[in-house]
Amino acid sequence: MRSPRPAATVAGLLRFLHMKNILGRLSLAQQYLLVSFPILLAATLVIGWWIGLQVEDSVVRRIGGVTGLYVDSFVAPHVQTLLHADDLSPTDRSELAALLANTALGKKIVSLKIWRPDGRVLFSSDSDDTGKTFPIDEGLAAALAGDIYSEISARSDAEREQHGAPRTRLIETYTPIHADRLGKVIASAEFYSAPDEVDREASVAQARSWLLVAATMLGAYLLLFLLVRRGSRKIIDQQRDLSDKVMQLTHLNEQNTQLHERVRRAAERATSLNETFLQRISSDIHDGPGQDLGFALMQLKNIGDTCAGSGNSDHERHAENLLPVRLAVESALSDMCAISADLQLPDIEPLEVRDLLGRVIRDYETKTGCTVSLETDVADVHPSLRVKITLYRLLQEALANTFRHAKCKQPHVHVKGAATSLTMEVSDDGPGFDTEAAMKKGRLGLTGMRQRAEVLGGSFELQSRSGVGTLIRITLPLSPEHDRND
Repeated sequence: MRSPRPAATVAGLLRFLHMKNILGRLSLAQQYLLVSFPILLAATLVIGWWIGLQVEDSVVRRIGGVTGLYVDSFVAPHVQTLLHADDLSPTDRSELAALLANTALGKKIVSLKIWRPDGRVLFSSDSDDTGKTFPIDEGLAAALAGDIYSEISARSDAEREQHGAPRTRLIETYTPIHADRLGKVIASAEFYSAPDEVDREASVAQARSWLLVAATMLGAYLLLFLLVRRGSRKIIDQQRDLSDKVMQLTHLNEQNTQLHERVRRAAERATSLNETFLQRISSDIHDGPGQDLGFALMQLKNIGDTCAGSGNSDHERHAENLLPVRLAVESALSDMCAISADLQLPDIEPLEVRDLLGRVIRDYETKTGCTVSLETDVADVHPSLRVKITLYRLLQEALANTFRHAKCKQPHVHVKGAATSLTMEVSDDGPGFDTEAAMKKGRLGLTGMRQRAEVLGGSFELQSRSGVGTLIRITLPLSPEHDRND
């Protein structure tokens, strides 16, 4: 048979979650009222019950002690024969029976037994127990030791029949019986009395304690409620203000996101326009001034050749004068072609990262005659075209700065790839410079490099000190977020 315990556990969990959901919709003051009331009520009942028990125990001991002394005063004179004998005389028993029947003591006492120290009953209001020996219990042992023992006794039918107590609930008292003028305990009296007085005093004390505790708890309950309600209202007001501020911040965050997106798109358009503009300038230089300089160079060469072969000394002298002009035009044409080549971006889309870096470095070495060391760890790195273009331009600008400012002192390029990013470091052993001063001056090269990196969501870091050298560290995402969203 399957046990229903898992189902009961699930049901209990659902009830707990339902209660938690209900509490979550209440204010702090309402939650306090709902949760604390049963706790305070239970505490009031428990405290009142405990105080009632303490009062009842105290009254039982007091009444038992007073009655015990009363019994000892009346019973002890009829038991003194035990000082010299092991049993009561018939006269003693008849006098004890008369004492229970004809005096006020008999009206208070329901049952009486006289115990010998060895546990034998010497006298009992129930004649069947007289002469029997019973085990010595706690109360009898205390009385034989000289103490008065009293408690409320709830007896079963068998116990009532055994001890001669006709009522189910009685005050059971054991009191020692002393020998006259010797103080020696010669016997013990066990008697039962009605608990009416105890019940009456305990009920009154318990009712008063409940009223006092209830009034105290109610006062504390209301006082704490006022404090909690005040705090709850303050919390509600703060939550409302916080909610308003969160809504404002959310709205501002959305606006910032939109502005960031507009700035990003503007930067992308600016980058695209810049590349287009550079390509147009390259084409214009090649097709315009480049063609004109080439034509002028060709004409100068023809004129110089004609003058040199004419045999006229004046013409030969003019040819010699034209030679520096022709060399200057050749140099200008060469520089213009180099500038046009730098402005024109090559087809780099099919190139891997290492080949792309090698092309930039070869062009740099061809123009400058400097040697660049390259170290790469990009075997499984495949950046997007936008990242390749940025990487190409950044390395081109970084090497140009190394040539201009570091005089080609051991330029080194280190590129390594990660799962989502690409890091390039370009370093040299040049004289170095003050980076803060350089950035404050707004150098176009450094500013442009930073902007190119940050447009893609990357980072640009510049480290340099006088006499130490310069390090440029650039980190680019392999696939910028806007490339993934396009």
